[in-house]
Amino acid sequence: MKIRYLGWAGIEIDFNGQTLLIDYIQDTSAILSDAQFPQPLRPGGAIAALVTHLHADHADPDALVHALAPGAPVFRPAPTPGEGDDLAWTAQTEREFALSGLKTVITQPWQWHQAGPFRMMSGPAVDGLGDPQCCWIVEAGECCILHAGDTLNHGYWWALARQVSHIDIAFLPVNGAVVALPHLQPPSPFNATMLPEEAAVAAHILGATQIVPIHHGELHRPGIYEETPDAVARLCEKARDLGIVPRVVKRGDWVTPVQAGA
Repeated sequence: MKIRYLGWAGIEIDFNGQTLLIDYIQDTSAILSDAQFPQPLRPGGAIAALVTHLHADHADPDALVHALAPGAPVFRPAPTPGEGDDLAWTAQTEREFALSGLKTVITQPWQWHQAGPFRMMSGPAVDGLGDPQCCWIVEAGECCILHAGDTLNHGYWWALARQVSHIDIAFLPVNGAVVALPHLQPPSPFNATMLPEEAAVAAHILGATQIVPIHHGELHRPGIYEETPDAVARLCEKARDLGIVPRVVKRGDWVTPVQAGA
């Protein structure tokens, strides 16, 4: 198994000539950016995609149409319940999925799926803006990774660790964003995604050998969406204190799992 970081929260996993995508996007307008994110290794050939939640910075149906093989499934959490402002951050993506022709599969926490050589479980996560979110555990061959979207810290890490024999790499959000949006008033002064130190401790609880920080560096708008200072440096320091290897990667970089004791 090898994994390529595709920017923000996106990764692709390559194993035996087959590709799986997680939170793959090409439209970066949701993070107020004109950055060009990498194309997947096999455009039009990925055998499945996983989505942690339906915010536009994690789910891009049009990009998936061009990235996936015909008929390839997109595994996603349940729709956000409610109406009006309850759907402010998911309604557009839901419409795009409905029009895309993609084969979507709604998954529940602790549910396992199979796509080619990839065995995948959707685990619980907690979205800082209140929408349904999951994390993903993916196994292929002897390797196992966890991808946690942009979750808040929570109490499921121990249960997630018990689902598998080991986790080689944890891909965890670290930007600790404080968010103030018109439909979420009054705003919360607390972080809506994991802080760097929380991510390092989560990786430690998971028993991860390595941690790759995701969901950082691309978006900081004072008064609207504020990233915590020095996120990556703080993550690296805390991870090393806990005996975890931090792997800081740039868009397009590949990471290979290194199992404990190897």
